[in-house]
Amino acid sequence: MNRLANATSPYLLQHADNPVDWWPWCDEAFAEAKRRDVPVIISVGYAACHWCHVMAHESFENEAVARLMNEDFVSIKVDREERPDVDAVYMTATQAMTGQGGWPMTVFAAPDGTPFFCGTYFPRPNFIRLLGSVATAWRDQREDVLRQGAAVVEAIGGAQAVGGLTAPLTADLLDAAADQLAREYDETNGGFGGAPKFPPHMNLLFLLRHHQRTGSARSLEIVRHTAEAMARGGIYDQLAGGFARYSVDGHWTVPHFEKMLYDNALLLRVYTQLWRLTGDPLARRVARDTARFLADELHRPGEGFASALDADTQGVEGLTYVWTPAQLVEVLGEEDGRFAADLFGVTEQGTFEHATSVLRLARDVDAADPEIRARWQDVVGRLLAARDTRPQPARDDKVVAAWNGLAITAIAEFQQVAALYASPEDEDANLMEGVTIVSDGAMRDAAEHLATVHVVDGRLRRVSRDKIVGEPAGVLEDYGCVAEAFCGLHQLTGEGRWLALAGQLLDVALARFAAPDGGFYDTADDAERLVTRPADPTDNATPSGRSAIVAALVAYAALTGETRYREAAEATLSTVAPIVGRHARFTGYAATVGEALLSGPYEIAVVTDDPAGDPLVAAAHRHAPPGAVVVAGRADQPGVPLLAERPAVDGGSTAYVCRGFVCDRPVTSVDDLVAQLRG
Repeated sequence: MNRLANATSPYLLQHADNPVDWWPWCDEAFAEAKRRDVPVIISVGYAACHWCHVMAHESFENEAVARLMNEDFVSIKVDREERPDVDAVYMTATQAMTGQGGWPMTVFAAPDGTPFFCGTYFPRPNFIRLLGSVATAWRDQREDVLRQGAAVVEAIGGAQAVGGLTAPLTADLLDAAADQLAREYDETNGGFGGAPKFPPHMNLLFLLRHHQRTGSARSLEIVRHTAEAMARGGIYDQLAGGFARYSVDGHWTVPHFEKMLYDNALLLRVYTQLWRLTGDPLARRVARDTARFLADELHRPGEGFASALDADTQGVEGLTYVWTPAQLVEVLGEEDGRFAADLFGVTEQGTFEHATSVLRLARDVDAADPEIRARWQDVVGRLLAARDTRPQPARDDKVVAAWNGLAITAIAEFQQVAALYASPEDEDANLMEGVTIVSDGAMRDAAEHLATVHVVDGRLRRVSRDKIVGEPAGVLEDYGCVAEAFCGLHQLTGEGRWLALAGQLLDVALARFAAPDGGFYDTADDAERLVTRPADPTDNATPSGRSAIVAALVAYAALTGETRYREAAEATLSTVAPIVGRHARFTGYAATVGEALLSGPYEIAVVTDDPAGDPLVAAAHRHAPPGAVVVAGRADQPGVPLLAERPAVDGGSTAYVCRGFVCDRPVTSVDDLVAQLRG
């Protein structure tokens, strides 16, 4: 009997009609395996995963394969996005056994959950042979199987352990991390490494802050080149905005077409901050259109942001997105069709399958004449309208707390920077205004949803769908990303409620997730016990739980002046510092937060009756050093500690700048404020 019909996870629901007798992750499944004395298959994936769909179609929808699974195993289906703790434990086991990991992940385990054989995607003939071999080994070589499982658990317990070397995260270590990234940088194509190539969003955020602190032209150039290469490549949707998960090649041309909320949130921050620091028109456009993508394509009204758009459309990758020259002519006419083919790199040979092409921006049009830009935008609008009539990829509508936190933080930053550059003379001023309005609404919607639906009895839940919260408990990254988002909303809105909520979440994290050495576990002390308690210090597709919680602790300490939160942040960063200088690509968010701590971070309070239009507020945001917090409003505004006991000087707008809890004299002119911020 398949037991997935009542799941809240879209991924599990995709498997609800399989002939496999799937169980969701639950104690009852392991009890059933123990009762039957059979091993467990733990199959982990997610809704937008292309090869998960392939294995499902080849094996899990096949009656013969299902019969073997049902006869000799208890099969458990896990959504890695819903249960990142389960995924982390078994991914570590898979990497330990095979040297690599990925999804779908296929784990064979004893009835107590101990893994003894792990892998990823298996073609159906291989999977059938594997099922037979494992079933035979379980019957005839049980002791060897259990001995191997015990060795795996011991290995992953060491890999995920807290404790070990600690050191302060110093300027020298951050400089070493920046130097390592510069050495590993792809000078030709931007980014790091070869195919497949992933957007290095957290490394770019770090390099932007490193540039601010040190003036490093090299760090800024790496960000500018990579940002332009990605934005002009096929990994970026040239019609609707938004980034795909990764490029299958080393030069950003052909994407793996799934679009993840977390990638787009983090990349929105990159382009927003690049725009703030340089005024770059490409960064401005990409930030605007990525914010629009989040609001238009992933926001669920009355809820938060959905997790992803699928890689496939009707089982075919790229069906929605790719074009031939003839299709361009059919939509645009002969002349504009040729213009679009040249502009977007669409050729008769194609860059994708079946002589189709992924749209790239082959010409530099951001700085082109107004007539060319107008024609480009007209073509984009007509192609997008035509594309909207095609079959569309499915959307994973589950709301993940941590990823919504990332999106809220990104949009809050976008709102602040968009206000700096707002000008009615801009040729697309109306478009920018529309995007700021809809993205602001989506951001506030998501924040209210997290605060009212995901916070249950003072604790955070990981996921919800259709306004119904799921059972999985929040993990450390949820607490960190949501608390950081609430700190960002407090700065944007001046509302004390968000800061209070952030403090509540951080207090739970300190009480329930903290480890004796100053680090953190990824799961709470009262969470479901797995074969090991995960505690991964490295940043991967999203910030690690440790990096996320440190970012929130640093912001909260700066906003409240409560030093114990800063001390907790410093202690936690010291557990990551030994690997920052050696493995910079996997500690990008930790290094980003490290730059904020090294900078101060600055605490900027502007006493004003006009937070939206005051030149002091604009100067504070434009020149804010790395990780600075900025709050503006009336003196002694309730719930806003940075404005407490800070009167206006001579009745006019006044800025107060502090750094590390030490304050400069209050200033009333933009020039004086900028001088203080430049140190």
